[in-house]
Amino acid sequence: MLIVLQLVIGEDIKPAYRAFSRGTEPATADIFNANIHVYVGLAVLALAIWRFAVRLLRGVPAAPPEESVLLKRIAAATHFLLYLFIFGMPITGALAWYFSFRAMGEIHELGKPVIIIVVGLHTAAALWHHFFVKSDVLVRMLRPSARRAP
Repeated sequence: MLIVLQLVIGEDIKPAYRAFSRGTEPATADIFNANIHVYVGLAVLALAIWRFAVRLLRGVPAAPPEESVLLKRIAAATHFLLYLFIFGMPITGALAWYFSFRAMGEIHELGKPVIIIVVGLHTAAALWHHFFVKSDVLVRMLRPSARRAP
């Protein structure tokens, strides 16, 4: 949900960033909006680190046995991209904001449409599994305790 929030409020950081880049003082509201975006981004990064640690320690649930090899590969690629972006977006944003690395800001900006597509694909796949395939994939995502024993 924090990523969706970032996508909604992400543009609010631009006026403050532009002001700082020009060497002028941004408006108080612009600083407030920028701080919200930055702090939520850092929270996303902290939660991504935690989530990845859990993934390393506990592993991942097996794909449904009836799933095709192609869908398993698409799922693996989507998860790779999700992790890439939940780490990459906050890191590039922080480098742009705190260290004025303009190239990182541009990479951060270019990542927005990609993460929208990847999050949308992930959401659509989870809903497809739940409502059409009738598998327990969505339930396992929402309640990890509902995972089947290996």
